[in-house]
Amino acid sequence: MSVDLLRANLARVQERIAAAARRAGRDPDGIILVGVSKTHPPEVVEAAYLAGLRHFGENRVEEAAPKLRAVAEWIRAQKREADPPIWHMIGHVQSRKAEDVVGPYALIHSVDTVKLARRLDRFASAAGRRLPILLEVNVSGEASKYGFSPAEVAAALAEIATLSALEVQGLMTMAPIVPEPEMARPVFRALRALRDDLARRFPQVDLSHLSMGMTDDFEVAIEEGATIVRIGRAIFGERRTA
Repeated sequence: MSVDLLRANLARVQERIAAAARRAGRDPDGIILVGVSKTHPPEVVEAAYLAGLRHFGENRVEEAAPKLRAVAEWIRAQKREADPPIWHMIGHVQSRKAEDVVGPYALIHSVDTVKLARRLDRFASAAGRRLPILLEVNVSGEASKYGFSPAEVAAALAEIATLSALEVQGLMTMAPIVPEPEMARPVFRALRALRDDLARRFPQVDLSHLSMGMTDDFEVAIEEGATIVRIGRAIFGERRTA
């Protein structure tokens, strides 16, 4: 994709984010746009970077690793090390892959078990760093989705919050695929209510982020409190076959 096309797509998405934020009485600057670059090659990420995008989301550790290396080499060649891309891991992370996401990613959106959290904590501690994470919640209860059930989150948070190398920053969810964006609203509203309840119960934990909303429903998610939206198709076009 050309830089000009990506720039135009990005501008349209940013306009829609701003409009949704205004409807909710929110500051658009408080919403982070993560471009979902999964299945797209390094050249597309580089073009999107030149178009102004800075946050990129990847789903698969194996696919992302060579892409991150290629983009890092390009950034060095462009002498843009002072303003690098910010990478988010938004897909399911197998426990055996935990070590691979400690380092490259600024935020792990998809911590869905206490076991994974413990492994991330161990590897982050060994690396001498503090790793920001979100807890993934399966609000819709779909069997095909990962995440804690809403009833499990408080107990999980109580344990994960004690892990010294992890920094819980909020919650993430994926809404069901529905014919109309409005049908996803109850899921987003439920995640926000869950976050608010947890914030009261765990005042020592900063749960400021809600990662929710994708191309088909991000405006509704913003109206319900999303601070991070994960958008692929509206920026990059139809997904390439992995």
